Amino acid sequence: MEIVYVYTKKRADFGRQCNFSDRPAELHVDIAPDSSLAENFIERNPVDSSLQCVQEMSEHEVNTERFETDTRGINHTEGGWPKDVNPQEIEQVMRFRKKVEKDEMYVNTIMQLSSVMENCIRQNNAIDIYEEYFSDIDVEISDEPPSAKTINVYRDPNELKRTATHISWFPDGPRKLAIAYCNLDFQGSSPDTSMESYIWDIENPNKPEMTLKPVSPLVCLEYNPKDSHVLIGGQYNGQVAYWDRRKGSQPIELTPIEHSHRDPVYKTIWLQSKTGTECFSASTDGQVLWWDIRKMGEPTEKLYLDPTKKQDITKAQGAMALEYEPTIPTKFMVGTEQGSILSCNRKAKTPAEKIVAQYPAHYGPVYALQRNPFFPKNFLSIGDWTARIWSEDIRESSIMWTKYHMSYLTDGCWSPVRPAVFFTTKRDGTLDIWDIIFKQNDPTLSLQVSDEPLHSIRVQDGGRLIATGSHKGTTTLLELSDGLCMQSKSEKNLVTMMFDRETRREKILESRHREMKLKERTRSSQDKDEEHEPVAEEPEEDLVGKAETEFFQIIEAEKKKREKAAEQAEEMEQNEKGDQRKASPIAEEDEGQEKQEVEQPEKKD
Repeated sequence: MEIVYVYTKKRADFGRQCNFSDRPAELHVDIAPDSSLAENFIERNPVDSSLQCVQEMSEHEVNTERFETDTRGINHTEGGWPKDVNPQEIEQVMRFRKKVEKDEMYVNTIMQLSSVMENCIRQNNAIDIYEEYFSDIDVEISDEPPSAKTINVYRDPNELKRTATHISWFPDGPRKLAIAYCNLDFQGSSPDTSMESYIWDIENPNKPEMTLKPVSPLVCLEYNPKDSHVLIGGQYNGQVAYWDRRKGSQPIELTPIEHSHRDPVYKTIWLQSKTGTECFSASTDGQVLWWDIRKMGEPTEKLYLDPTKKQDITKAQGAMALEYEPTIPTKFMVGTEQGSILSCNRKAKTPAEKIVAQYPAHYGPVYALQRNPFFPKNFLSIGDWTARIWSEDIRESSIMWTKYHMSYLTDGCWSPVRPAVFFTTKRDGTLDIWDIIFKQNDPTLSLQVSDEPLHSIRVQDGGRLIATGSHKGTTTLLELSDGLCMQSKSEKNLVTMMFDRETRREKILESRHREMKLKERTRSSQDKDEEHEPVAEEPEEDLVGKAETEFFQIIEAEKKKREKAAEQAEEMEQNEKGDQRKASPIAEEDEGQEKQEVEQPEKKD
């Protein structure tokens, strides 16, 4: 049996020690029998008595009532002003302040309080209550194996379950989760399917703290990092809406349908701005639209994701993922349905220059895209059966990638506290945690979070809490062990060296590939000059024809090899026969007779 808890207690807490010793029996009291007491009793004969060896117990069933909490807000208003002073009028407020400042009572009160305040300020200057006494001591990272435990599970309250399509953490601490619920199956929603999304208190999984009621199901939902009361959401019908939690469940304002997206809005992100009211959205209709929530009548800016840089909406690629780093406010990246990643510059002079680069990433849609929080030049992409790490400098290939899994990948993100750790979710319900310093071929920790496919993942800014959303609307909150959310001193340097090494390797391979292409072109151009045949220039390389010629060349070479091998085998057989004939004298006589028969007819002629 494994001992789970060990209770310890000091010897001094037990009191004085008992000392036992052996001694003969002593008689302290001797009570003589009294026959008169027997008259008070009646003898019962025979006597029946029952004995039970085990303790008597009774069975009870108890079911406690579910405890439900409710949160209510209070609006505080400024008070304490006289009736004749309107605090909204600046002139009246200034006049009243000057009047108060001239009052002797006010001056005396300030003088008395100043001495007390001065003493407090001197104390603060003398003792720093926020001083770290042990900052120079290294943090001991435990050698325990990486692990994660489930803290809470939040289920879609509706009978018809929907997918938890997007998760957003409350910006002011790990207290709340905003979860968008939507059925993404085309025409798969019944008329009875709910359109509501919810804000959950992580301590109360029984009931959502707040309900958001959009006009169409929310595909994505995002807290404003500058104002935690405001959320923006992208809807299934292409509209973008925003909510203020202080003003109820209904959206404050919606974008008009004629100026919105034509397809579901898969991603909305708040921009780094002075006002904190600007955001942008992306959809599979091939558009990226910029909005200001103060005026949502029309987008402030528009971009078509046309890789040909002609801003042709018919050639635009649908957007599935958006990436925006506040430290690089002019740049953003888009993951498309076609599997490519487009790097864009918002402040370009012409629309053609806004799409800067294109990366051929995956065989299917790019479901997630995120820059490394510590190395913004490197970014993670999730799609098809693999996760890839890219460098901005190399456009031909990723610098690192995972193996191809048996199950499709659905989402992924970096750890905000460790540069070497990232997370991926899969269709088989597993969450993979990768630590590229520890090992690159397999995940450091793989957890079977759910029996149904996982669809979304989001890590809290502290790096310890992870929320994953499933296909049937179940959101699981997990807590990571210390090893997965505490950075060692050398980790950043090791990751820098790893990324630099892989980038250099890919650059060498890329330059080598270009050299080989150039040699092929020069060789083909020389062959054309020698033949002097007017050949029409092909706009694209005929890959099928090239593969066919290479295939037949390989077959011809194989035939020649086999013919040579057959000839060599025949020569070997002839040589062996010749050696055998030389070895036997009968064979020599037969050869001599054959020669004479051949020579005689020649002489006759």
